[in-house]
Amino acid sequence: MTKPIVAIVGRPNVGKSTLFNRLVGRRVAIIEDEPGTTRDRLYADIAWKESALTIVDTGGLLLTPPSDIVQNVKDQVAVAIDEADAIIFLVDVLDGVTPMDKEIAEMFRRSGKRVMLAANKADNEQRSYEAAQFYELALGDPLPISAYHDLGVAELLDTVVESLPYFPPEEEVEMMKVAIVGRPNVGKSMLLNAILGRERAIVTDTPGTTRDAIDTIFEHNSERMLLIDTAGIRRRGRVEGGIERYSVARALRAISRADVALLITEATEPVTAQDTHIAGYIQQACKGMVLVVNKWDLVPEMTDRRQYTREIRNRLKFMPYVPILCISAKFGKGVSDVLSAATGIFEVRKKRVPTALLNSVVGDAVAAHAPPAVAGKKLKILYVTQAETSPPTFVFSVNDTALLHFSYRRYLENELRRSFGFQGTPLRLIFKRRGKK
Repeated sequence: MTKPIVAIVGRPNVGKSTLFNRLVGRRVAIIEDEPGTTRDRLYADIAWKESALTIVDTGGLLLTPPSDIVQNVKDQVAVAIDEADAIIFLVDVLDGVTPMDKEIAEMFRRSGKRVMLAANKADNEQRSYEAAQFYELALGDPLPISAYHDLGVAELLDTVVESLPYFPPEEEVEMMKVAIVGRPNVGKSMLLNAILGRERAIVTDTPGTTRDAIDTIFEHNSERMLLIDTAGIRRRGRVEGGIERYSVARALRAISRADVALLITEATEPVTAQDTHIAGYIQQACKGMVLVVNKWDLVPEMTDRRQYTREIRNRLKFMPYVPILCISAKFGKGVSDVLSAATGIFEVRKKRVPTALLNSVVGDAVAAHAPPAVAGKKLKILYVTQAETSPPTFVFSVNDTALLHFSYRRYLENELRRSFGFQGTPLRLIFKRRGKK
């Protein structure tokens, strides 16, 4: 089920990032010590009183913020209004009500969106009283908080959870779900139109969720697929002019629903920091991925494709298993390969390895390269089993999980991939001490 998205919005220097870090706390584990994975991201999944939600720091929602601070804040608010299910409007009790606060509040009032007004930096009783001045914004009761000192944050979360709209359980569709995500102007809409123009057996357009998504069910090689619209499938047949608006929130929602994500980049600027952020979230969500390099027709003919691909892989070192396809959606070149790659990854994610074969492969891997000793002790792998598929999940029974070094974990994953494939999908490796459930 898709998690509701809660955006933290406010003018600069009111403490948005401090509140974000406070809300995330230690609930989020760093999976890989590589740039672009779970470090440095501007969004996180948290749990509060049996409710799961995604928190987004709007300071990082826009790809290329304008130099004008006022316009920057307005754009962040617009994105939050469009994409979030609930909004935390953060203000500063030390500054009081500012003209920019009033302007943001007016935008929220016109939107009709549920907004929680939080007055930050209320570090003592006197400052808490000063939060009352924000009643002037006409957005309900201002909640005095101190993100830095963790004062009032729990009460804020209670209010957020209570305010979230009810989303009925989504009916599971028994078919492959593919999300198309990427930066503005990389050709997402053009790729969508190329796919749907080639696939004439479009079954139906159905509302996806209550969040105004439109899902398109169509057939490819006699297989039904669900294409999750993040770039305007509802306007099929034409590509809208102007700059395509994009936010991290839209990508998160699409990825959470998908089996496989197509991350679209542009040949002239193949992998940016924003791309690695989205790729990191795809990995964190344990979804399959194809990196699609569009507009290959703009690359000089003499370009060495192998060298070009190597450079891309250097920027995505934390996802070496992802296939890279160079296409031209404009001219229809390589479009069918994209769907074939996605289908292959979907099937690979359902693969189940027999337990006997799995233990044999892991045993050979250990014999070829024994685990390093830690304080004179060595990790012993007693038994391995595949617990789940989609994503493939392997549970290792060991003598002591504290003896597992991250490099050896990576070695075992590489050996599993070498023996069984698993191209395009993350693997989940779980290590449990013998006797622990």
